[in-house]
Amino acid sequence: MARRAAKRKPARGRFVTFEGGEGSGKSTQIGKLAERLDAAGIATLVTREPGGTPGAEALRHVVLSGMGKLLGADLESLLFAAARDDHVHRVIAPALAAGTWVLCDRFADSTRVYQGMLGNVDPRLLDALERVTIGDLKPDLTLVLDLPVEVGLARATARRGAATADRFEAEGVAFHERLREAYREIARDNPGRCVVIDAAGAPEDVAERIWSAVRER
Repeated sequence: MARRAAKRKPARGRFVTFEGGEGSGKSTQIGKLAERLDAAGIATLVTREPGGTPGAEALRHVVLSGMGKLLGADLESLLFAAARDDHVHRVIAPALAAGTWVLCDRFADSTRVYQGMLGNVDPRLLDALERVTIGDLKPDLTLVLDLPVEVGLARATARRGAATADRFEAEGVAFHERLREAYREIARDNPGRCVVIDAAGAPEDVAERIWSAVRER
């Protein structure tokens, strides 16, 4: 009797996160990279934080409405952690295990920047939350989209139109300058994982810079 061939387990997918300030073009560039990977025959999932699941999307609404700011940075961090835990266990981890590449608009670095470095949340609390929510699930590559604050805010305003600015878009220029430097600091501290991408200029040019980074890494 012929033996049935053992079913091969798919190779783990790659986890790529996009970080950056307001108006840096993360959503546009995630879409362009997904199209390129799909054309190369690579199964790809695009998701975002906070969000990605019904429960996490509900928490996203709470945070971006400004309620998180009223509660304080520590409790805001807990809201993000709850959303991330649901997102990781229901969406990201299963997709990676199935061999799918996951492209995520923001991840744990955003919490480190917004609540930690700008909100002065104790790093020990953020460390504990990461151990619980993501454990060893670290991005294979983090693309930090960087551009002058004035350019990013102008883009965000144009994109928003007549809608009300969200919790973070409504912050002043000084906040966004600190935000940009905080992301640069994370990239400097994690050169093996992070690549800073010049996000100024035409979207097609930025997409080429991102594609080069993905291929090199």
